[in-house]
Amino acid sequence: MDHRLIEMLVCPVCKGPLDDRRNAADSGLPDRELLCPADRLAFPIRDGIPIMLANEARATDADGDTL
Repeated sequence: MDHRLIEMLVCPVCKGPLDDRRNAADSGLPDRELLCPADRLAFPIRDGIPIMLANEARATDADGDTL
């Protein structure tokens, strides 16, 4: 997905900015996610499409690690 398009997306919960995050291949997590530091939610990117649904998001701690 184009970096400029990702910059336009906001968190669907709080409307705050998102951080583009790449995960290690052996982590068991999606390769890429959009992380909302305010809500501590990580939204997966599947096949280049961000899944911006709150019920699809993964809860994280302050560093973006799984709770």
